Amino acid sequence: MAPAITLAADAPTLSSANTGFMLICSALVMLMTPGLAFFYGGMVRVKSTLNMLMMSFISLGIVTILWVLYGFSLAFGTDSGSIIGWNSDWVGLSNIGLTELWDGYTIPVFVFLVFQLMFAIITPALISGALADRVKFSAWALFVALWATIVYFPVAHWVWGAGGWAFELGVIDFAGGTAVHINAGAAALGVILVIGKRVGFKKDPMRPHSLPLVMLGAGLLWFGWFGFNAGSWLGNDDGVGALMFVNTQVATAAAMLAWLIYEKIRHGAFTTLGAASGAVAGLVAITPAGGAVSPLGAIAVGVIAGVLCAMAVGLKYRFGYDDSLDVVGVHLVGGVVGSLLIGFFASGKGQSDVQGLFYGGGLDQLWKQCAGVFAVLGYSLVVSAILAFLLDRTIGMRVPEDDEVAGIDQAEHAETAYDFSGAGGGAARTNVTGPVADTASKKVDA
Repeated sequence: MAPAITLAADAPTLSSANTGFMLICSALVMLMTPGLAFFYGGMVRVKSTLNMLMMSFISLGIVTILWVLYGFSLAFGTDSGSIIGWNSDWVGLSNIGLTELWDGYTIPVFVFLVFQLMFAIITPALISGALADRVKFSAWALFVALWATIVYFPVAHWVWGAGGWAFELGVIDFAGGTAVHINAGAAALGVILVIGKRVGFKKDPMRPHSLPLVMLGAGLLWFGWFGFNAGSWLGNDDGVGALMFVNTQVATAAAMLAWLIYEKIRHGAFTTLGAASGAVAGLVAITPAGGAVSPLGAIAVGVIAGVLCAMAVGLKYRFGYDDSLDVVGVHLVGGVVGSLLIGFFASGKGQSDVQGLFYGGGLDQLWKQCAGVFAVLGYSLVVSAILAFLLDRTIGMRVPEDDEVAGIDQAEHAETAYDFSGAGGGAARTNVTGPVADTASKKVDA
């Protein structure tokens, strides 16, 4: 069959509407990283709050610079062996025209690359929740740089880059079930198997210090996730992005309710931590699947993910690995569930005509999903463990035990999250007059 001829008049032209839409989506995805910081920050003990916030925030700095220097080129450049990309014109982003379009789309290359940058930033930040309370900040920063280079950039090429083996195989990952969540969850498991447990794991109470902070973070994540998911269609012309938006809301709601029901049956209470965790589990699971399933399918994805992730978070106590904030239980398990369920619930009426087993498509898509899931899981797990082992044997990954017990915030950042030493008293009340004010003034002077 002769190749189709594309006329100049048919070539994509820059769409200001899609460009603006994608810039807003990029900002929403950027907001997810501070949201994640609050989510994780509220879940740790008070003495680790700032460290947890910083482990997410530092990714904004490190990964941004690496993306500009070479990350975008490795992830989305010209394919080499279906494993990695490269485009020397993209090194330093110095040879990209202002109105140069991303191939086949109506948005500039700059818009696509900044949207994808936000994905690259949040993925290593997700890992940090598994390592709470015990990792040197300098070692963590170096790990982020190495992991992004050796793990994230190649995996992003596999899944989304033209010529990447998973992309060419037909693995469906709308917005990051494999490249983001399985990747980060497997990495978290690999690292914690190397660095070991927190002091007092399974002995001391390690309850969240601020559940309102957790709920705030979960709300910001839910809000930002609409950009994360709907924006991944790179436009708003054919309704697929709108389907993904709807499915994101539906699956998240279903997962939250399922988690809470399971929690009530299993533990006797509906907890705020369960509501926040269930919502995140639903967001994770629908991320790869939302463009392929119907809203009813999204409910099924959410319910299944909510229950299985709620069950999975307890595995760390059974098997003895210290996943501090349940990155493995939520992101790895949720990512696997959402990715594999595409093979069952793909309706053929969303992003493509691919149908899952329950829609008459047989097992064809399911085995493709399995290939993508387990390849990314295995690669990230092994390479992340090797990186952690090498860092631990050279510069050391863990803070000294005394610093961990006393509080990693003070040891690593010379700060504390909450300073109550100046709270109360009349010195700060400028509207006070008379003897009380005079006494307060003398105390301040003293």
